[in-house]
Amino acid sequence: MIPTLSGTSARAGAIRSTLNRRDALNTFVRDGRAEIDNNAVERALRAASPGRKNYLFAGAESWGERAAAMSGLIGSAKLNDTKPEACLREVLGRIADHPVNRIDAFLPWNIGMPSPTRLNEAP
Repeated sequence: MIPTLSGTSARAGAIRSTLNRRDALNTFVRDGRAEIDNNAVERALRAASPGRKNYLFAGAESWGERAAAMSGLIGSAKLNDTKPEACLREVLGRIADHPVNRIDAFLPWNIGMPSPTRLNEAP
């Protein structure tokens, strides 16, 4: 015989929470690329906080957009365990004569760096 749980017990709350998140849990189990948590994203967003204050008076909207784009490139490089300086050097060296409709070629995992340049390696 299975014992009955009180609806207000901590265990019942944990079971209810798991059932409410069942779709997300199934996605994590089925797709090995899915992360169990979003800590990496939260850390990346925390790094953007100083920029919000610093770019408040960027001078023009277009300057703020450029600063945001650079911040995004740097953040993507860090999330992909690549040195931001190396990614920026690669992108800025090739972007001038690159077709605008193929801009995704400059994403950190597409820029064709010979091997991942790890953050903890010396330059």
